[in-house]
Amino acid sequence: MTGHVSRGERSEASGAGSQLGAVTLVLASSTGGIGQHVAALADGLVAAGCAVTVCGPATTETRFGFTARGATFYAVEIPASPTPGDLRAVRVLRRTLERSRPDIVHAHGLRAGFTAAAARPACPLVVTWHNAPLRGGVRGGVHALLERVVARAATVTLGASADLVDRAVAAGARDARLAEVAAPLRHQSRRSRGAIRAGLGVAADAPLILSVGRLHAQKRYDVLVATAAKWRGLTPQPVVAIAGSGPAYLDLAAQISAERAPVQLLGHREDVPDLIAAADLAVVTSDWEARQLFAQEALAGGLPLVATRVGGLPELVGDAMADADGAAILIPPADPVALDEAVRKLIADPALRADLAARGKRRAATWPAAAEMVTQTLALYRELADRAPVASGSSSEPETA
Repeated sequence: MTGHVSRGERSEASGAGSQLGAVTLVLASSTGGIGQHVAALADGLVAAGCAVTVCGPATTETRFGFTARGATFYAVEIPASPTPGDLRAVRVLRRTLERSRPDIVHAHGLRAGFTAAAARPACPLVVTWHNAPLRGGVRGGVHALLERVVARAATVTLGASADLVDRAVAAGARDARLAEVAAPLRHQSRRSRGAIRAGLGVAADAPLILSVGRLHAQKRYDVLVATAAKWRGLTPQPVVAIAGSGPAYLDLAAQISAERAPVQLLGHREDVPDLIAAADLAVVTSDWEARQLFAQEALAGGLPLVATRVGGLPELVGDAMADADGAAILIPPADPVALDEAVRKLIADPALRADLAARGKRRAATWPAAAEMVTQTLALYRELADRAPVASGSSSEPETA
């Protein structure tokens, strides 16, 4: 750890262009989209001259390598779901903020937002909402409570899709804005399509259907597996590859075995561009998504997409069946019949696949790039830093969460 540097000294050291000395990014447990987004943001902020601190579970540092990106990392164990350990996470984060004295705290996701709000930073708090609740009952009630607490505590709330902005406003957010989350840049595939497919054990003429995401109930991979079982009679038989890890792995593996579905669970993969280059079709079956990173990567990579008409996906991709510029075929969620019909139609029609691929690339060219996202975020930070008083010091005794 480095010695204490005042906010004013850091702002001067970082150069007149940034107007910021230090930013603390906070995230909870993540293996995919949120962690990738925070990593891309950390890259951009470091390049802009900001002193960046990332606070999150130790596993996020292992997965995303924040220190290798030029950030300082502090382990704050914020789990994906509320636990009795939350009070410890609040205390650890509060001590970290008292040491680093950032100009801005930016939390990603409601769990991180709640922890940051409870830590009571002496600077503006920005919270990005990445997900919406999908359950009722007790868990749905807890999520709604978190939304109200976080919405009212944040100086600015950012929503990854328009429906999340509406939710934040309904929950009491003082200032809620849309913030489109850009897919991080990945290396282009350097392997041949044939070599990639051979590595997966997929025949050259077999349609390869790809989905990438966390193995979680929200993704509704059970619908994809059940529908894929119906494709065994097609010639050549399609192969479905699902890349990702998560708590639904064992249930999905059992379902695949019981239904003899032609589905491969690939686990976590770092070669998503290779998989996109090898595939014939991308599928997203989620009950809800904002601006799903795989959907962005698939369209940018020229891979035709079938996706559920939920959350921010329609505004992201459009509807090819209703819009001349639409870049994907959208279907209702939890509808295996619609999924089956859409996939069969695309498998049988190479011209339609080529048309969707071209539309996808055109659509992707209109999305904000990662650099533009960083520029917009920096502008928000400067706006808030300019109107926020500089704290003269922090309390010696942490408050009880």
